[in-house]
Amino acid sequence: MKKLWLVLTAVLFATLLAACGNPEEGSASENGNETEAEEGNTSNSEEPAEEAGKAIDTLSIGFVPSRDPEEIVTATEPLKELLKTEMANLGFDIGEVTIDVGTNYEAVGEGLSAGTTDIGLIPGGTYVLYDDGAEVVLTATRAGLTNDSDNAKDWNENKPTEPSDEQVTYYRALMIAGPSEKGQELAEKVNNGEDLTFDDVNSANWAVMSTSSPAGYIYPALWLKDNFDKTISDLDSAVPVDSYGSAFARLAAEEIDVMVTYADARRDNEEAWQEEFNREGTIWEETNVIGVTPGIYNDTISVSKNSEVMTDELKNAIQQAFINIAQTDEGKEVISIYNHEGYQEAQDSDYDNERAAQEMVQSLN
Repeated sequence: MKKLWLVLTAVLFATLLAACGNPEEGSASENGNETEAEEGNTSNSEEPAEEAGKAIDTLSIGFVPSRDPEEIVTATEPLKELLKTEMANLGFDIGEVTIDVGTNYEAVGEGLSAGTTDIGLIPGGTYVLYDDGAEVVLTATRAGLTNDSDNAKDWNENKPTEPSDEQVTYYRALMIAGPSEKGQELAEKVNNGEDLTFDDVNSANWAVMSTSSPAGYIYPALWLKDNFDKTISDLDSAVPVDSYGSAFARLAAEEIDVMVTYADARRDNEEAWQEEFNREGTIWEETNVIGVTPGIYNDTISVSKNSEVMTDELKNAIQQAFINIAQTDEGKEVISIYNHEGYQEAQDSDYDNERAAQEMVQSLN
């Protein structure tokens, strides 16, 4: 029994030693597990799942050709770096910002709908046509004008039109008669306080923009409807042009008698009227307003609903980035190409009146 007890004691002691193992080996094993965990945590902290979508190779912007396309491209070049910087401050690493000017207004709307354009600076009329694939995030604000009358004669008696200190979210479209014989004839009648007839306006050669342009088509069509129960398609001579700059060039060359445009367009083309279009008189001396539309809600910054990179977080960042850019001197210079002076948050319902205008125009054509 004594021998048996000694054997059992030895076995028990050996078993205890085996169970405790080598403390140094155990510590190494535990440290190995901790090292693996730390490595896993380091990897996650460098690139957490929620950060993975914040690196974007390319963000594309489309502009409508309301000014000369080359002028827009040149003026907006600084926007690329401005936007990259602001987006970086908001947590997005943008590899490249590209800027394109559409061949017409519809081209930019189609790009947003197709997802090939991420951001579009487009008028309200273009937006409502393509709101199935585009979402408005901002409305532009601009300086009001010293003349805001709905009476054409007032615009002619108070030239030149200058910016006011007031910031507004709307603008008007004007029917502007040029220096041609017919243009001067129409202007004289308006300035004498006489009402134009449809025969008067129909005897002129007109230049209009694409059908989704509020100032260049939609609201002038409504003006014709309100005043003569006619529309642009009823005019014997209405030539579509690709930009307001082209329309002013044709007006100066007396190839057309009347053009339709936004209210401060003459300020934008004041120098070109004499220097590029070779007119002796100023644009204020040689042009007159023959018609004024009601207010048109300002341009939008819209984003694509079908872009592969667009998310709610990215959309919010774009919204804030443009607001921030518009508050800097360099940013103000860039957005002045469209006469924008700032931006405020927008919602789809802001453009319900624009939809009503579009529907009316579509029913007329």
